[in-house]
Amino acid sequence: MKTDLTDTTSSKINKALVLGRRAIGTPAVGMVLTLVIVTDEENAYDALKAANEASREHPSRTLVVIKRVSRSPRDRSKARLDAEVRLGADASTGETVVLRLYGEVVDHAQSVVLPLLLPDAPVVVWWPVNAPTDPAKDPLGALAQRRVTDTYAAEQPIHELTARADAYTPGDTDLAWTRITPWRSMLAAALDQVVCEVTSAEVEGEEFNPSVELLAMWLSDRLKVPVRRSKSTGPGLTSVRMETSTGPIVLDRPDGSLATLSIQGQPDRAVALKRRDTAELIAEELRRLDPDDTYATALKFGLERLDEEAAVTAPAAEPEAEAAPAAAEAKPTAKPTAKKAPAKKAAAK
Repeated sequence: MKTDLTDTTSSKINKALVLGRRAIGTPAVGMVLTLVIVTDEENAYDALKAANEASREHPSRTLVVIKRVSRSPRDRSKARLDAEVRLGADASTGETVVLRLYGEVVDHAQSVVLPLLLPDAPVVVWWPVNAPTDPAKDPLGALAQRRVTDTYAAEQPIHELTARADAYTPGDTDLAWTRITPWRSMLAAALDQVVCEVTSAEVEGEEFNPSVELLAMWLSDRLKVPVRRSKSTGPGLTSVRMETSTGPIVLDRPDGSLATLSIQGQPDRAVALKRRDTAELIAEELRRLDPDDTYATALKFGLERLDEEAAVTAPAAEPEAEAAPAAAEAKPTAKPTAKKAPAKKAAAK
């Protein structure tokens, strides 16, 4: 059931929701949370499709906030709110309200969303694209207990990670972090099978993929060892290699679907490690609404610190006679030299 409301208000939208529930014979509200999706017209369809699939596991009221750009100064001075209310089969197992904001109301989206939130239910805000630098200080983000972003969709994903670390607030999370959950589980299970000491590690993946950096920072922080980041053609993460006192442990996934786990002294095993779609990622994030301390620790580990520690395992790029004075007298000059070494080694593979 769909109801279109033009030049409307939040009060009229609430009335349309009540009337719609009565019309389809389900007056009781069975939603467990409110999911607010802040996006543009281009990405609204894909985001809503993913949210509807995730609502099968987490029945929710989904509010899609689309901020429309007015073309003329006259249109920008006029505030208007259009809404599309979807119930029943058109909204999967929950309720969906698509809000299109025009003019001055674009800067006051929180005043439109606030009356539509489910009472006494948690609120999750998701930015599929164009997420604010500090989600917790965003007017819509301030309404939520959980704020979901995706640095993979950013213009400069790696720089975005640094900004996220500086502005982190408990409740923030990133789908780039959610994507590596199976990798973290598999690596932890592999280390449980052998008694060894990890001395170094290498994480390989496609360029400009923040999940690779997050996994490398998580490994370095947890294992307290240097971790080198290498580039590959993808897709996504392709392999993790850990050097241990009993031999290497390698988790390799060249095709984005099936991985191979190799442990010294044991036969190779095939592992299902497919790349998950957005609906599965959102469903995982909605399972827990408390702050993710593990993500916070890995995020704050720091890309610069990762580069410095990774340089320990890389071959020297300069002769020792030149490297020693550089390390003793000009530390800023020695640091870029160390950073270049892993890149050279990765290119040679």
